[in-house]
Order: sequence, then structure tokens, then C-alpha cells
Amino acid sequence: MADEDDDDALAAEWEAMAGDDDGGDDGGEDMAAEWESMLGDDDEEEGDEEPAVGGGTSARVLNQDEIDSLLGFDDGSGAGDQSGIQAIINSSMVAYERLPMLEVVFDRLVRMMSTSLRNFTSDNVEVSLDNILSLRFGDYLNSIPLPAMLGVFKAEEWDNYGLLTVDSALIYSIVDVLLGGRRGTAAMRIEGRPYTTIERNLVERMIHVVLGDLSAAFDPLSPVTFRFERLETNPRFATIARHANAAIVAKLRIDMEDRGGRLELLIPYATLEPVRELLLQMFMGEKFGRDSIWENHLANELWQTHVNLLAVLDEQVMPLGDVINLEVGNRLVLNTSPTSPVEVRCGDVPLFKGMMGRKGDRIAIQVRDRARINEEES
Repeated sequence: MADEDDDDALAAEWEAMAGDDDGGDDGGEDMAAEWESMLGDDDEEEGDEEPAVGGGTSARVLNQDEIDSLLGFDDGSGAGDQSGIQAIINSSMVAYERLPMLEVVFDRLVRMMSTSLRNFTSDNVEVSLDNILSLRFGDYLNSIPLPAMLGVFKAEEWDNYGLLTVDSALIYSIVDVLLGGRRGTAAMRIEGRPYTTIERNLVERMIHVVLGDLSAAFDPLSPVTFRFERLETNPRFATIARHANAAIVAKLRIDMEDRGGRLELLIPYATLEPVRELLLQMFMGEKFGRDSIWENHLANELWQTHVNLLAVLDEQVMPLGDVINLEVGNRLVLNTSPTSPVEVRCGDVPLFKGMMGRKGDRIAIQVRDRARINEEES
């Protein structure tokens, strides 16, 4: 056959080249034999393939592993390690904008939860923020490990919803701690049964504590009240947004000595839309939150500040020529009487109105009322 003749000719050519370069050593013969065996295998596996045009050699064909790796379907890689064409296709699905100030809010939430959960459980509780990621709401629902409890809450001022997911390990740990379980022993888990009313009530109490801390964490940025709506155990009944909608997820780790678990907070981007402009600004320490030390220092200094006050008896409008022609001894007649009100100003800002009088050997003003700044405009 033509293919076999071409293969033999190619093998002979390689053998001749190897002999010319190395003087007929064993390396050239091994290389020629290796190429001849490779060509023979290709003929057996792909005998029906048409010969390549011009070169006389068959084109290299990718095996199934290489095709899977190129398309991103490799079984060994996880959902977060996509590669190849699959990564290019899905790159636009997670390219949501970052919200720098939201990271600060979650940091405040972690610090506040550490204190509130310690008071709630009377145990040593450590709260840590694992990561913050953006993904589609449907993908998050499909990734929730069951069994779990999902708390649906509503942001009253923003008129939208969020989701709080408590995994099974944290549920049993909270129940064990609140019902007097021994320290140093892992919480007993009973899988394969629905959660009891006691377990649901205890977890609901913990969710109320977390939502209170979340509201307080948002207060310096924008006052908002997160109100608990309902508790679900089936993700299908906890749908608060369309599956294609973008959402941000904060994964928290709660440790109580040898017990603990994970708590995940999901807030759709639609819920954060009313405060999107505030969340986009970069974090500045002087602009976020309240510094009581600085406030007290500033207040003390303001109380000791000296300001100049002006008592205005009357104002007149005169031509500029008359003002220029004023000389020593000229008199200006004020259109006021001893009972006319006197306005007290600080610079150009009117502060008070009062009556002029005398105290001892000094002229005094008795404050009667506050002055309206926009009185002339009204």
C-alpha cells in the first residue's frame, strides 16, 4: 500500500540521517526503530484515515484526555479550577464588580458576632471570615450541602431579601452548647431524620442574634433593619431571587472549642442596589464608623473655642458717593429705638435676637429668641 511505502521510506530516511550524524551508532538505530514502531501503530489504529496532502505523513490526533483537558472537562479538577475553553466561557459569569466597603462591613460583622455569640452561648466562640465570593443564585442553591437550615430575612429599608445558611455541624453544635453539653466532646450528630422543633427554635434564636449584628454592622454606612422571615430546610423553598441573578456570599467559620461549623450569608446584588454607590467607595478610616475618642476631644475643644459676636442695632443702604464723602463729625441716624430688637451675629450668621439694656456700667443684650437664618429669604 501507498501508506506503508511512505512509512518505510520515512524510516529509511531517518535511519540514513542518524547514520550520517553519529557514524552508525546505536542511538540512531534506536531512534529509527522507535519512529518505525510509532508509524506502525498509527497505521493499525487509523488505517482508514486519508493521507495528509503534500507531506506524506498523517496528522497527529489528540487523545480523549487531551481533548477533555482542552475543553475544561477534566474529572480531576474541581468546580473552582476550570481550565481551557470552559474557563473562557464561564469567565463572564463571575466577573461581577467588587464592593470594597462591603468587605469592611463583613469585618465589622465578624468582630461583633464574636462578642454576641459568646454572650449567647456562654462559651468561648471564635468567628472567622473564610472568603467572600460572587456567584449566581442558582449555582449557590445547588452547592448547599444537605441537611442544612436556611433562614430567609428581609431588609426593610431596601425592600428585598437575603439568605442565611447554617450547616448541619453548626446546628448540632449550637444545640449541644445551649442544652448543656460537655466541653471537650464533639457534638453528637444524628443524620437521616428531620430537625426537631427544639433544634429549629434554638437555631432561629441564633439567627436573630446574627441578623442583629448584621444590622449594626451596616449602621455606619446606611441604617437598615434585617427582619427574620422564615426557616426552611429545603433549598427549593428558600428561593428569594431568580436563578440567574448575581449574589454575593460571605462564608463564616464559627468554632466553639472542639465544636463548630459554617454559616454562609447570601445577599443578592439587587438587595444591595440602594446602597451600591456607598459600597463602591474605598475604605477611609476617618469616614467609616464613629471614633468616640476623637468625638470627645473635638467636643471639648469646641466648648473652649472663643468666637466674636456682633450686636447689630440697624443696617442702612447708602450710595457709595455718600460713603466716600463722610467726614469726621458727620452723624448717621439709626432707625431704631430703645425698645427695638437687637440682632446678635457671628460673622454673617444671625444667632439670636434680644433687647438692649444695661448691667452695671456695661451695655448688655438680653437674649429673647433664636434668629432664623433664612428670615430674609422667607
